[in-house]
Amino acid sequence: MANGYSSTTTATSSFHLHLYSTIYNGPVPISSGLSALSLFRNEKLRKDPSMGLQNLIAKSNRKSAKNLKGIGSRMPVACSLLETASSTSSTSASYHERLQGENNNKTTTMFKEEERERRKQGDSNSVGVRILIAGAGIGGLVLALAAKKKGFDVKVLERDVSAIRGEGAYRGPIQIQSNALAALEAIDKDVAEEVMENGCITGDRINGLVDGISGAWYIKFDTFTPAAERGLPVTRVISRMALQEILARAVGQEIIENNSNVVDFEDDGTKVTVRLEDGRHYEGDLLVGADGIWSKVRKQLFGPKEATYSGYTCYTGIADFVPPDIETVGYRVFLGHKQYFVSSDVGCGKMQWYAFYNEPAGGVDPPNGKKERLLKLFGHWCDKVVDLLMATPEERILRRDIYDRIPIMTWSKGHVTLLGDSVHAMQPNLVRVAVWQLRMAISLL
Repeated sequence: MANGYSSTTTATSSFHLHLYSTIYNGPVPISSGLSALSLFRNEKLRKDPSMGLQNLIAKSNRKSAKNLKGIGSRMPVACSLLETASSTSSTSASYHERLQGENNNKTTTMFKEEERERRKQGDSNSVGVRILIAGAGIGGLVLALAAKKKGFDVKVLERDVSAIRGEGAYRGPIQIQSNALAALEAIDKDVAEEVMENGCITGDRINGLVDGISGAWYIKFDTFTPAAERGLPVTRVISRMALQEILARAVGQEIIENNSNVVDFEDDGTKVTVRLEDGRHYEGDLLVGADGIWSKVRKQLFGPKEATYSGYTCYTGIADFVPPDIETVGYRVFLGHKQYFVSSDVGCGKMQWYAFYNEPAGGVDPPNGKKERLLKLFGHWCDKVVDLLMATPEERILRRDIYDRIPIMTWSKGHVTLLGDSVHAMQPNLVRVAVWQLRMAISLL
């Protein structure tokens, strides 16, 4: 499936809304903070200890709704979708310039004025414009939702929607950080609320890096205080399957065309004709390739280029398991020599995890051999890792090699542009992939 959801594709997720937890697939960057315990040094808690952590979280989330207009106006807008699809220059420079100016009052005011004008123009420009999106991964669905809300005629072409309910259930958790939630709110508040309701809050607990063998903490991340101080939603973790199903429902079954694998396209300068694997054709004004790291749209647009193997294979799984310290710890990254392990609470009495091991690509486990191998690789680690592996059924464990690509500076050519892993496939264990994808989707509109 697009954006790394098939058994053969890899590192994708952050909405990709990053839409791109994180929306990202792994631990919070170290820059997020030094200690989750520092949230107790929050000024509001010092002045009123009786307020309590949960009350502060609730207040933070209420405040985020009031700040929605301002947040939306600060979302990076590289150019209009029409301009993006016809431009041969990269949107990335404008994107990063805007990110750097988010906290500048003058720049924020400029963004607000520009956003109002852009929305005004967008309402009229969207009439009659048909957008074809290759891929119903997270990034493609977020873009489809945003385009639908703005009145565009949208069609999402997906090879295999059933993958959402199949192996996608065990592909590991997606951590949705505050900026991704704010970005999703800017697109559709109801969808953002559903995501938050289905997600498990981890930002109010200790998160960070630990030693894999001893279990001792190296560093703790504070994702709560930055969100609370800015009135943003608190970091949550949600299963990939749940997030994708929420987005798919919001986009609508009538927009998502299943069993529709895009194999090539033709841009005649006025319209784009897409050809599917079964011979069917679709015409549109614009084509967005959101078809993941092995993107056929990218290959035709800019030529073939090999993906780069990261050196790590990745096992993912989910277990019906509640650790003894579930009330105080949200997620951990267990570090070791050429191997590491990530675990996260995803709510409802379940834990999701990743296990990374440094070895050549192409390895294959014998039937029912994944769990046995993992216990050999991690069996000497602390009980927090071993107990979680023991609690995970063999059929809930998946394996894939992790690849990435060197980002390209030009995303668009003619009436075709790219989104997410098709542009900058990243390792889910190192970056906020889903969050980038979410925010990229917004920047196209």
